[in-house]
Amino acid sequence: MTEEAGKYPFTRGIYPDMYQGRVWTMRQYAGFGTADETNERFRYLLDRGQTGLSVAFDLPTQMGYDSDAAMASGEVGRVGVAIDSLADMRRLFDGIQLDAVSTSMTINATAPILLALYVALGDEQGVSREALAGTVQNDVLKEYVARGTYIYPVEPSLRLVSDVIAFTSREIPKWNPVSISGYHIREAGSTAPQEVGFTLANGLEYVARALDSGLGIEDFAPRLSFFFAAHNDLLEEAAKFRAARRLWATLLRERFDASDRACQLRFHTQTGGSTLTAQQPLNNVVRVAIQALAATLGGTQSLHTNGYDEALSLPSRGAAKLALRTQQILAAESGVTRSADPLGGSYYVEALTDEIERGAKEEIAAIERLGGAAKAIEYMQHEIQEAAYRFQMEIESGERTVVGVNAHTEEEPPPELRPPDYSSLERAQVERLVALKGARPSGAAGEALERIRGAARSTENLIPPMIDAVKADVTLGEISDALRGEWGSYDG
Repeated sequence: MTEEAGKYPFTRGIYPDMYQGRVWTMRQYAGFGTADETNERFRYLLDRGQTGLSVAFDLPTQMGYDSDAAMASGEVGRVGVAIDSLADMRRLFDGIQLDAVSTSMTINATAPILLALYVALGDEQGVSREALAGTVQNDVLKEYVARGTYIYPVEPSLRLVSDVIAFTSREIPKWNPVSISGYHIREAGSTAPQEVGFTLANGLEYVARALDSGLGIEDFAPRLSFFFAAHNDLLEEAAKFRAARRLWATLLRERFDASDRACQLRFHTQTGGSTLTAQQPLNNVVRVAIQALAATLGGTQSLHTNGYDEALSLPSRGAAKLALRTQQILAAESGVTRSADPLGGSYYVEALTDEIERGAKEEIAAIERLGGAAKAIEYMQHEIQEAAYRFQMEIESGERTVVGVNAHTEEEPPPELRPPDYSSLERAQVERLVALKGARPSGAAGEALERIRGAARSTENLIPPMIDAVKADVTLGEISDALRGEWGSYDG
Protein backbone atom coordinates (compact mmCIF):
# COMPACT_ATOMS: atom_id res chain seq x y z
CA MET A 1 0.00 0.00 0.00
CA THR A 2 1.10 3.55 -0.69
CA GLU A 3 -1.14 5.16 1.96
CA GLU A 4 0.27 5.77 5.43
CA ALA A 5 -1.42 5.95 8.81
CA GLY A 6 -1.77 9.52 10.01
CA LYS A 7 -1.90 11.01 6.52
CA TYR A 8 -4.80 12.06 4.29
CA PRO A 9 -7.17 10.35 3.47
CA PHE A 10 -6.55 8.48 6.74
CA THR A 11 -7.70 5.06 5.50
CA ARG A 12 -5.10 3.45 7.75
CA GLY A 13 -5.82 5.57 10.83
CA ILE A 14 -5.74 9.20 11.93
CA TYR A 15 -2.45 8.94 13.87
CA PRO A 16 0.88 7.61 12.55
CA ASP A 17 1.45 5.29 15.51
CA MET A 18 -2.21 4.66 16.46
CA TYR A 19 -2.15 2.55 19.67
CA GLN A 20 1.61 2.17 19.96
CA GLY A 21 1.87 5.28 22.08
CA ARG A 22 -1.59 5.27 23.72
CA VAL A 23 -4.39 2.74 23.50
CA TRP A 24 -7.98 3.66 22.76
CA THR A 25 -10.11 5.18 25.53
CA MET A 26 -12.03 2.50 27.41
CA ARG A 27 -15.32 4.31 27.85
CA GLN A 28 -17.96 2.02 29.31
CA TYR A 29 -21.55 3.23 28.97
CA ALA A 30 -23.38 3.28 32.31
CA GLY A 31 -26.48 4.78 33.80
CA PHE A 32 -29.49 3.50 35.71
CA GLY A 33 -31.86 4.56 38.44
CA THR A 34 -30.86 7.72 40.22
CA ALA A 35 -27.68 9.76 40.07
CA ASP A 36 -26.42 8.17 43.29
CA GLU A 37 -26.58 4.61 41.91
CA THR A 38 -24.94 5.66 38.66
CA ASN A 39 -22.18 7.50 40.50
CA GLU A 40 -21.46 4.27 42.36
CA ARG A 41 -21.12 2.38 39.03
CA PHE A 42 -18.86 5.14 37.63
CA ARG A 43 -16.56 4.84 40.62
CA TYR A 44 -16.56 1.04 40.39
CA LEU A 45 -15.47 1.14 36.73
CA LEU A 46 -12.91 3.93 37.22
CA ASP A 47 -11.35 1.97 40.08
CA ARG A 48 -10.96 -1.00 37.72
CA GLY A 49 -9.18 0.85 34.97
CA GLN A 50 -11.85 2.55 32.88
CA THR A 51 -10.37 5.66 31.27
CA GLY A 52 -13.45 7.73 30.35
CA LEU A 53 -17.07 8.16 31.43
CA SER A 54 -20.13 7.54 29.27
CA VAL A 55 -23.59 8.41 30.59
CA ALA A 56 -26.84 6.64 29.71
CA PHE A 57 -30.00 8.63 30.47
CA ASP A 58 -33.49 7.35 31.11
CA LEU A 59 -36.28 7.88 28.59
CA PRO A 60 -37.95 10.83 30.38
CA THR A 61 -34.63 12.68 30.40
CA GLN A 62 -34.12 11.87 26.71
CA MET A 63 -37.64 13.00 25.81
CA GLY A 64 -37.64 16.22 27.85
CA TYR A 65 -39.88 15.23 30.77
CA ASP A 66 -39.20 15.71 34.45
CA SER A 67 -39.47 12.65 36.66
CA ASP A 68 -42.72 13.96 38.19
CA ALA A 69 -44.45 14.29 34.80
CA ALA A 70 -47.37 11.99 34.02
CA MET A 71 -45.57 10.89 30.84
CA ALA A 72 -42.59 9.75 32.94
CA SER A 73 -44.56 7.43 35.21
CA GLY A 74 -43.11 3.92 35.19
CA GLU A 75 -40.07 4.91 33.12
CA VAL A 76 -37.93 6.83 35.61
CA GLY A 77 -34.44 5.35 35.85
CA ARG A 78 -35.20 2.22 33.84
CA VAL A 79 -32.88 2.49 30.83
CA GLY A 80 -30.51 5.10 32.22
CA VAL A 81 -30.07 7.69 34.90
CA ALA A 82 -32.78 10.26 35.67
CA ILE A 83 -31.43 13.80 35.46
CA ASP A 84 -33.92 16.58 36.17
CA SER A 85 -31.79 19.37 37.59
CA LEU A 86 -28.37 20.68 38.53
CA ALA A 87 -28.80 18.96 41.91
CA ASP A 88 -28.92 15.62 40.07
CA MET A 89 -25.75 16.47 38.15
CA ARG A 90 -23.99 17.19 41.44
CA ARG A 91 -24.90 13.73 42.71
CA LEU A 92 -24.00 12.07 39.40
CA PHE A 93 -20.44 13.43 39.53
CA ASP A 94 -20.00 13.46 43.30
CA GLY A 95 -16.30 13.04 44.04
CA ILE A 96 -15.38 13.30 40.34
CA GLN A 97 -13.64 16.49 39.25
CA LEU A 98 -14.71 17.40 35.73
CA ASP A 99 -11.22 18.45 34.63
CA ALA A 100 -9.93 14.97 35.56
CA VAL A 101 -12.15 12.95 33.18
CA SER A 102 -13.69 13.24 29.75
CA THR A 103 -17.40 12.53 29.68
CA SER A 104 -19.55 11.31 26.82
CA MET A 105 -23.30 11.86 27.16
CA THR A 106 -25.59 9.83 24.93
CA ILE A 107 -28.33 12.43 24.65
CA ASN A 108 -29.91 14.05 21.61
CA ALA A 109 -33.15 16.05 21.73
CA THR A 110 -32.22 17.43 25.17
CA ALA A 111 -28.46 17.56 24.49
CA PRO A 112 -28.29 21.37 24.82
CA ILE A 113 -29.82 21.16 28.30
CA LEU A 114 -27.45 18.41 29.46
CA LEU A 115 -24.54 20.43 28.10
CA ALA A 116 -25.82 23.44 30.05
CA LEU A 117 -26.01 21.33 33.21
CA TYR A 118 -22.47 20.00 32.70
CA VAL A 119 -21.07 23.50 32.11
CA ALA A 120 -22.93 24.83 35.15
CA LEU A 121 -21.48 22.04 37.30
CA GLY A 122 -18.00 22.78 35.95
CA ASP A 123 -18.45 26.44 36.82
CA GLU A 124 -19.54 25.40 40.32
CA GLN A 125 -16.47 23.17 40.72
CA GLY A 126 -14.22 26.02 39.60
CA VAL A 127 -13.18 24.20 36.41
CA SER A 128 -12.48 26.50 33.49
CA ARG A 129 -14.57 25.87 30.41
CA GLU A 130 -11.37 25.47 28.40
CA ALA A 131 -10.55 22.42 30.57
CA LEU A 132 -13.86 20.61 30.08
CA ALA A 133 -13.53 17.62 27.74
CA GLY A 134 -16.20 15.34 26.41
CA THR A 135 -19.03 14.81 23.97
CA VAL A 136 -22.76 15.25 23.66
CA GLN A 137 -24.23 12.99 21.01
CA ASN A 138 -26.59 15.75 19.80
CA ASP A 139 -27.40 13.84 16.58
CA VAL A 140 -31.10 14.50 16.13
CA LEU A 141 -31.29 13.41 12.49
CA LYS A 142 -30.66 9.78 13.36
CA GLU A 143 -33.42 10.05 15.98
CA TYR A 144 -35.95 10.74 13.22
CA VAL A 145 -34.37 8.08 11.01
CA ALA A 146 -33.79 5.19 13.38
CA ARG A 147 -34.25 5.70 17.11
CA GLY A 148 -37.25 7.89 17.98
CA THR A 149 -36.21 10.09 20.93
CA TYR A 150 -37.02 13.34 19.17
CA ILE A 151 -39.10 16.20 20.57
CA TYR A 152 -39.35 19.18 18.23
CA PRO A 153 -39.85 19.50 14.48
CA VAL A 154 -36.78 18.97 12.32
CA GLU A 155 -35.80 22.58 11.64
CA PRO A 156 -35.75 23.88 15.25
CA SER A 157 -33.99 20.67 16.29
CA LEU A 158 -31.26 21.38 13.74
CA ARG A 159 -31.06 24.95 15.03
CA LEU A 160 -30.26 23.51 18.49
CA VAL A 161 -27.51 21.33 17.00
CA SER A 162 -25.97 24.41 15.39
CA ASP A 163 -26.26 26.38 18.65
CA VAL A 164 -24.30 23.66 20.48
CA ILE A 165 -21.63 23.60 17.74
CA ALA A 166 -21.27 27.40 17.83
CA PHE A 167 -21.19 27.63 21.64
CA THR A 168 -18.62 24.88 22.12
CA SER A 169 -16.37 26.15 19.33
CA ARG A 170 -16.28 29.49 21.11
CA GLU A 171 -16.15 28.49 24.79
CA ILE A 172 -15.30 24.76 25.20
CA PRO A 173 -12.51 24.00 22.74
CA LYS A 174 -11.97 20.42 23.95
CA TRP A 175 -15.64 19.50 23.55
CA ASN A 176 -17.11 17.40 20.72
CA PRO A 177 -20.45 19.13 20.00
CA VAL A 178 -21.99 16.29 18.00
CA SER A 179 -21.29 12.57 17.75
CA ILE A 180 -22.71 11.66 14.37
CA SER A 181 -24.13 8.25 15.01
CA GLY A 182 -24.26 5.26 12.75
CA TYR A 183 -24.68 3.01 15.78
CA HIS A 184 -28.45 3.37 16.04
CA ILE A 185 -28.84 3.17 12.27
CA ARG A 186 -27.06 -0.19 12.31
CA GLU A 187 -28.91 -1.37 15.39
CA ALA A 188 -32.20 -0.60 13.60
CA GLY A 189 -31.19 -3.04 10.86
CA SER A 190 -29.10 -1.27 8.22
CA THR A 191 -26.27 -2.88 6.29
CA ALA A 192 -22.65 -1.81 6.80
CA PRO A 193 -22.61 0.40 3.64
CA GLN A 194 -25.92 1.98 4.68
CA GLU A 195 -24.54 2.69 8.15
CA VAL A 196 -21.62 4.58 6.63
CA GLY A 197 -23.64 6.33 3.91
CA PHE A 198 -26.51 7.51 6.10
CA THR A 199 -24.18 8.61 8.89
CA LEU A 200 -21.93 10.66 6.64
CA ALA A 201 -24.97 12.18 4.89
CA ASN A 202 -26.22 13.33 8.28
CA GLY A 203 -22.74 14.70 8.98
CA LEU A 204 -22.80 16.71 5.77
CA GLU A 205 -26.15 18.20 6.84
CA TYR A 206 -24.65 19.32 10.15
CA VAL A 207 -21.66 20.82 8.35
CA ALA A 208 -23.98 22.77 6.04
CA ARG A 209 -26.04 24.07 8.99
CA ALA A 210 -22.93 25.14 10.90
CA LEU A 211 -21.57 26.95 7.86
CA ASP A 212 -24.95 28.66 7.37
CA SER A 213 -24.77 29.89 10.97
CA GLY A 214 -21.59 31.81 10.12
CA LEU A 215 -18.89 29.42 11.31
CA GLY A 216 -15.92 28.53 9.13
CA ILE A 217 -15.12 24.88 8.43
CA GLU A 218 -11.96 25.04 10.57
CA ASP A 219 -13.94 26.49 13.48
CA PHE A 220 -15.83 23.28 14.14
CA ALA A 221 -14.98 20.36 11.81
CA PRO A 222 -11.91 19.25 13.82
CA ARG A 223 -14.21 18.66 16.81
CA LEU A 224 -16.88 16.65 14.99
CA SER A 225 -16.90 13.05 16.15
CA PHE A 226 -18.62 9.87 15.03
CA PHE A 227 -20.12 6.81 16.69
CA PHE A 228 -20.36 3.42 14.97
CA ALA A 229 -21.51 -0.07 15.80
CA ALA A 230 -19.31 -3.15 15.67
CA HIS A 231 -21.14 -6.30 14.62
CA ASN A 232 -20.07 -9.90 14.13
CA ASP A 233 -18.51 -10.00 10.65
CA LEU A 234 -14.96 -9.29 11.81
CA LEU A 235 -13.31 -8.27 8.54
CA GLU A 236 -16.34 -6.44 7.10
CA GLU A 237 -16.56 -4.35 10.25
CA ALA A 238 -12.84 -3.49 10.23
CA ALA A 239 -13.13 -2.54 6.56
CA LYS A 240 -16.21 -0.44 7.32
CA PHE A 241 -14.26 1.79 9.68
CA ARG A 242 -11.46 2.22 7.13
CA ALA A 243 -13.98 3.11 4.40
CA ALA A 244 -15.79 5.63 6.60
CA ARG A 245 -12.54 7.37 7.48
CA ARG A 246 -11.43 7.64 3.84
CA LEU A 247 -14.80 8.76 2.50
CA TRP A 248 -15.31 11.47 5.14
CA ALA A 249 -11.83 12.87 4.53
CA THR A 250 -12.42 12.92 0.78
CA LEU A 251 -15.81 14.65 1.10
CA LEU A 252 -14.51 17.38 3.38
CA ARG A 253 -11.40 18.01 1.30
CA GLU A 254 -13.18 18.08 -2.07
CA ARG A 255 -16.25 20.04 -0.97
CA PHE A 256 -14.91 22.42 1.66
CA ASP A 257 -11.12 22.45 1.16
CA ALA A 258 -10.79 21.35 4.77
CA SER A 259 -7.39 20.96 6.42
CA ASP A 260 -5.96 17.56 7.29
CA ARG A 261 -7.03 17.99 10.92
CA ALA A 262 -10.58 18.90 9.94
CA CYS A 263 -10.75 15.88 7.60
CA GLN A 264 -9.96 13.35 10.31
CA LEU A 265 -12.87 11.08 11.20
CA ARG A 266 -12.53 10.40 14.93
CA PHE A 267 -14.95 7.80 16.23
CA HIS A 268 -16.23 5.89 19.22
CA THR A 269 -17.44 2.31 18.82
CA GLN A 270 -19.94 0.27 20.77
CA THR A 271 -20.35 -3.45 20.30
CA GLY A 272 -23.69 -4.45 18.81
CA GLY A 273 -26.57 -4.60 21.24
CA SER A 274 -28.87 -6.10 18.62
CA THR A 275 -26.47 -9.02 18.11
CA LEU A 276 -26.77 -10.15 21.74
CA THR A 277 -29.03 -13.12 22.37
CA ALA A 278 -31.21 -13.88 25.37
CA GLN A 279 -30.68 -17.56 24.57
CA GLN A 280 -27.39 -18.92 25.95
CA PRO A 281 -26.26 -15.44 27.09
CA LEU A 282 -22.70 -16.53 27.84
CA ASN A 283 -22.23 -16.88 24.07
CA ASN A 284 -22.37 -13.09 24.00
CA VAL A 285 -18.96 -12.94 25.69
CA VAL A 286 -17.47 -14.33 22.48
CA ARG A 287 -19.52 -12.05 20.23
CA VAL A 288 -18.44 -8.97 22.19
CA ALA A 289 -14.78 -9.98 21.99
CA ILE A 290 -14.97 -10.42 18.21
CA GLN A 291 -16.71 -7.07 17.80
CA ALA A 292 -14.21 -5.31 20.03
CA LEU A 293 -11.38 -6.81 17.99
CA ALA A 294 -13.02 -5.48 14.80
CA ALA A 295 -13.21 -1.99 16.31
CA THR A 296 -9.57 -1.97 17.34
CA LEU A 297 -8.37 -3.45 14.05
CA GLY A 298 -10.38 -0.68 12.37
CA GLY A 299 -8.74 2.07 14.40
CA THR A 300 -11.38 3.27 16.88
CA GLN A 301 -10.51 6.12 19.25
CA SER A 302 -12.69 4.86 22.09
CA LEU A 303 -14.70 1.75 22.79
CA HIS A 304 -17.60 0.43 24.83
CA THR A 305 -18.01 -3.32 25.20
CA ASN A 306 -21.48 -4.62 26.09
CA GLY A 307 -22.23 -6.87 29.04
CA TYR A 308 -23.14 -10.42 28.11
CA ASP A 309 -26.49 -10.20 29.96
CA GLU A 310 -27.77 -7.02 28.29
CA ALA A 311 -30.35 -8.93 26.21
CA LEU A 312 -32.01 -9.69 29.54
CA SER A 313 -31.49 -6.62 31.71
CA LEU A 314 -29.23 -3.71 32.48
CA PRO A 315 -25.74 -5.19 32.78
CA SER A 316 -24.94 -6.73 36.14
CA ARG A 317 -21.83 -5.60 37.98
CA GLY A 318 -19.98 -8.79 37.06
CA ALA A 319 -20.93 -8.52 33.38
CA ALA A 320 -19.82 -4.88 33.30
CA LYS A 321 -16.45 -5.82 34.79
CA LEU A 322 -15.96 -8.67 32.31
CA ALA A 323 -16.81 -6.32 29.43
CA LEU A 324 -14.11 -3.92 30.61
CA ARG A 325 -11.64 -6.79 31.09
CA THR A 326 -12.31 -7.80 27.46
CA GLN A 327 -10.91 -4.45 26.34
CA GLN A 328 -7.98 -4.66 28.73
CA ILE A 329 -7.03 -8.13 27.48
CA LEU A 330 -7.21 -6.91 23.87
CA ALA A 331 -4.96 -3.97 24.70
CA ALA A 332 -2.43 -5.86 26.82
CA GLU A 333 -2.34 -9.39 25.43
CA SER A 334 -3.60 -9.62 21.84
CA GLY A 335 -0.82 -7.71 20.06
CA VAL A 336 -3.35 -5.54 18.22
CA THR A 337 -1.64 -2.38 19.50
CA ARG A 338 1.73 -3.11 17.90
CA SER A 339 0.90 -1.86 14.39
CA ALA A 340 -1.24 0.86 12.91
CA ASP A 341 -3.83 -0.74 10.60
CA PRO A 342 -2.49 -4.31 10.83
CA LEU A 343 -4.98 -5.48 8.18
CA GLY A 344 -3.88 -2.88 5.62
CA GLY A 345 -2.70 -4.48 2.40
CA SER A 346 -4.83 -7.60 2.80
CA TYR A 347 -6.44 -8.26 -0.57
CA TYR A 348 -9.75 -9.18 1.03
CA VAL A 349 -9.86 -6.27 3.49
CA GLU A 350 -8.86 -3.74 0.83
CA ALA A 351 -11.56 -5.11 -1.51
CA LEU A 352 -14.14 -4.90 1.28
CA THR A 353 -13.06 -1.34 2.09
CA ASP A 354 -13.57 -0.32 -1.55
CA GLU A 355 -16.91 -2.13 -1.74
CA ILE A 356 -18.32 -0.49 1.39
CA GLU A 357 -17.10 2.92 0.25
CA ARG A 358 -18.85 2.47 -3.11
CA GLY A 359 -22.08 1.47 -1.43
CA ALA A 360 -21.91 4.41 0.98
CA LYS A 361 -21.27 6.85 -1.89
CA GLU A 362 -24.37 5.53 -3.67
CA GLU A 363 -26.47 6.14 -0.57
CA ILE A 364 -25.12 9.68 -0.13
CA ALA A 365 -25.88 10.43 -3.79
CA ALA A 366 -29.45 9.14 -3.37
CA ILE A 367 -29.95 11.30 -0.27
CA GLU A 368 -28.56 14.39 -1.98
CA ARG A 369 -30.93 13.87 -4.93
CA LEU A 370 -33.73 14.18 -2.37
CA GLY A 371 -32.31 17.47 -1.07
CA GLY A 372 -30.07 16.30 1.76
CA ALA A 373 -30.46 14.34 4.97
CA ALA A 374 -33.10 16.58 6.56
CA LYS A 375 -35.39 15.93 3.57
CA ALA A 376 -34.52 12.25 3.15
CA ILE A 377 -35.66 10.93 6.53
CA GLU A 378 -38.42 8.75 5.06
CA TYR A 379 -36.03 7.33 2.44
CA MET A 380 -33.52 6.29 5.10
CA GLN A 381 -36.26 4.84 7.30
CA HIS A 382 -37.56 2.75 4.41
CA GLU A 383 -34.13 1.43 3.41
CA ILE A 384 -33.31 0.43 6.99
CA GLN A 385 -36.66 -1.33 7.39
CA GLU A 386 -36.10 -3.29 4.18
CA ALA A 387 -32.59 -4.34 5.25
CA ALA A 388 -33.81 -5.37 8.71
CA TYR A 389 -36.59 -7.45 7.18
CA ARG A 390 -34.17 -9.25 4.85
CA PHE A 391 -31.82 -9.99 7.75
CA GLN A 392 -34.61 -11.44 9.88
CA MET A 393 -35.88 -13.57 7.03
CA GLU A 394 -32.38 -15.00 6.59
CA ILE A 395 -32.38 -16.05 10.25
CA GLU A 396 -35.85 -17.57 10.08
CA SER A 397 -35.06 -19.50 6.91
CA GLY A 398 -31.79 -20.79 8.32
CA GLU A 399 -29.73 -19.08 5.64
CA ARG A 400 -28.01 -17.07 8.39
CA THR A 401 -26.86 -18.95 11.49
CA VAL A 402 -27.15 -17.50 14.97
CA VAL A 403 -25.70 -19.94 17.47
CA GLY A 404 -28.15 -20.70 20.26
CA VAL A 405 -31.09 -19.25 18.33
CA ASN A 406 -31.49 -21.29 15.14
CA ALA A 407 -28.53 -23.66 15.52
CA HIS A 408 -26.96 -25.56 18.43
CA THR A 409 -30.00 -24.80 20.52
CA GLU A 410 -30.64 -26.33 23.91
CA GLU A 411 -32.82 -25.57 26.89
CA GLU A 412 -31.06 -23.99 29.83
CA PRO A 413 -32.37 -22.06 32.82
CA PRO A 414 -32.13 -18.26 32.52
CA PRO A 415 -29.56 -16.58 34.74
CA GLU A 416 -30.79 -15.25 38.04
CA LEU A 417 -31.15 -11.47 37.80
CA ARG A 418 -31.97 -8.98 40.52
CA PRO A 419 -33.21 -5.79 38.87
CA PRO A 420 -33.29 -2.60 40.92
CA ASP A 421 -36.48 -1.65 42.74
CA TYR A 422 -37.52 0.89 40.13
CA SER A 423 -40.69 1.92 41.99
CA SER A 424 -38.71 2.98 45.05
CA LEU A 425 -36.10 4.72 42.89
CA GLU A 426 -38.83 6.65 41.10
CA ARG A 427 -40.52 7.71 44.34
CA ALA A 428 -37.23 8.98 45.78
CA GLN A 429 -36.40 10.87 42.58
CA VAL A 430 -39.83 12.51 42.43
CA GLU A 431 -39.68 13.48 46.10
CA ARG A 432 -36.32 15.21 45.61
CA LEU A 433 -37.59 17.00 42.52
CA VAL A 434 -40.79 18.24 44.19
CA ALA A 435 -38.75 19.51 47.16
CA LEU A 436 -36.34 21.35 44.82
CA LYS A 437 -39.16 23.05 42.92
CA GLY A 438 -40.84 24.05 46.18
CA ALA A 439 -37.69 25.56 47.70
CA ARG A 440 -36.47 27.74 44.82
CA PRO A 441 -37.44 31.39 44.34
CA SER A 442 -40.28 31.18 41.80
CA GLY A 443 -39.58 34.56 40.27
CA ALA A 444 -36.03 33.70 39.20
CA ALA A 445 -37.15 30.46 37.55
CA GLY A 446 -39.94 32.22 35.68
CA GLU A 447 -37.64 34.96 34.43
CA ALA A 448 -35.07 32.42 33.24
CA LEU A 449 -37.72 30.51 31.31
CA GLU A 450 -39.01 33.68 29.70
CA ARG A 451 -35.50 34.48 28.51
CA ILE A 452 -35.31 31.03 26.91
CA ARG A 453 -38.65 31.60 25.16
CA GLY A 454 -37.38 34.93 23.85
CA ALA A 455 -34.17 33.37 22.58
CA ALA A 456 -36.18 30.64 20.84
CA ARG A 457 -38.18 33.31 18.99
CA SER A 458 -34.96 35.03 17.86
CA THR A 459 -31.64 33.87 16.42
CA GLU A 460 -29.87 34.16 19.80
CA ASN A 461 -27.78 31.15 20.79
CA LEU A 462 -29.86 29.21 23.32
CA ILE A 463 -27.04 27.67 25.36
CA PRO A 464 -26.14 30.73 27.52
CA PRO A 465 -29.75 31.30 28.70
CA MET A 466 -30.04 27.56 29.38
CA ILE A 467 -26.93 27.69 31.58
CA ASP A 468 -28.39 30.65 33.50
CA ALA A 469 -31.69 28.77 33.85
CA VAL A 470 -30.25 25.54 35.27
CA LYS A 471 -28.18 27.58 37.73
CA ALA A 472 -31.53 28.98 38.94
CA ASP A 473 -32.74 25.37 39.43
CA VAL A 474 -34.98 25.43 36.38
CA THR A 475 -35.47 21.79 35.40
CA LEU A 476 -34.91 19.91 32.18
CA GLY A 477 -38.63 19.33 31.74
CA GLU A 478 -39.48 22.98 32.26
CA ILE A 479 -36.96 24.09 29.64
CA SER A 480 -38.22 21.44 27.21
CA ASP A 481 -41.83 22.47 27.79
CA ALA A 482 -40.94 26.12 27.14
CA LEU A 483 -39.47 25.15 23.78
CA ARG A 484 -42.43 22.88 23.00
CA GLY A 485 -44.62 25.91 23.58
CA GLU A 486 -42.63 27.90 21.02
CA TRP A 487 -41.93 25.23 18.40
CA GLY A 488 -44.43 22.43 18.90
CA SER A 489 -43.61 18.72 18.68
CA TYR A 490 -42.64 16.41 15.82
CA ASP A 491 -45.43 14.01 14.91
CA GLY A 492 -43.79 12.35 11.88
